[in-house]
Amino acid sequence: MKTIIGPDLNPTFSSQHFTLHDWDNKASVRTNKHCCLLPLDLQQQLKTRNWFPLDFLPYLNHPAISNRAITHHLSASHLVYFLDYTTLLEHRIVNRSVETIIYNELGISIPTRMKAAALQLYTDEGYHALFSSQLAEQVADFYGITVRQVTPRRIARLNNLIERTPERRKKLCWFLIGFVSETIIAKELLDACRDELVSSVQDMLRDHLNDEARHSRYFCEVFHYLWLNLDSDQRAFSTSSLVEILLIFFEIDEPWLGSSLRGAGLDETSVLEILSDLTSSQACLRRARSGARPTLKALTKAGVFEIPSNRQIFFNAGLLDE
Repeated sequence: MKTIIGPDLNPTFSSQHFTLHDWDNKASVRTNKHCCLLPLDLQQQLKTRNWFPLDFLPYLNHPAISNRAITHHLSASHLVYFLDYTTLLEHRIVNRSVETIIYNELGISIPTRMKAAALQLYTDEGYHALFSSQLAEQVADFYGITVRQVTPRRIARLNNLIERTPERRKKLCWFLIGFVSETIIAKELLDACRDELVSSVQDMLRDHLNDEARHSRYFCEVFHYLWLNLDSDQRAFSTSSLVEILLIFFEIDEPWLGSSLRGAGLDETSVLEILSDLTSSQACLRRARSGARPTLKALTKAGVFEIPSNRQIFFNAGLLDE
């Protein structure tokens, strides 16, 4: 095992680390000129644009979804779900994770620059929750979507994980959840921004991406710093927890998706076919192996897989090749 290096002796990090570079001039909460209003030419845009990236919605290729009106309804429903989920994730999950840094809850010495950047990130996430909520309300009103899930399955699963975590490890678990969330979301948003979407959705996703790219780098640096200061028991807990967290983030919300498909008028046979394709353990693992690449890269850089047993745990879970 690597020698644990104290905060002041860590040669990996310079004074330029643990910051959200040029936050005053780059954070969307400080510079955003876009409004979250639906465009006046929405109907015209919908002839060529979509509400949500179609690559994220493979079920739209099912033969039962045969016309553009159904495609728009389902993609708008998915957008509202995604925005509602984002609002909760930013406020109640990621910002709770950030609080462990701000308030020295992780049991290690936190550099001043790290805490200052954490407060900036906290502010960013509050703004992301705001514009996600504002846009969700408008799209839901446009399509008459009145039944919206109070707690997305992923949020419920993460809360359950925290509840069954021993008290002495809860704060560390909160941090690990935020680390996974922030390292996978930048890739998701980058992929999403490649599509030609309704302009207000496109603007919102790009603003979000610009912030999350910086957040991802920050969380990678903080994780590396933290890993070097964890004892062997904390490292073992972190490794097993990271596997579980990663798999949770790539599960499909089966109850919500089934309800959305039925609400668009799909017959039960088609609904079950779609759910079967998307919710299998193999499908979840494929999504995780693809989407978790930035997280796995950060773990590699931090030295997590230099411990053979850690690599074996990720290999056994199907997240790493031998």
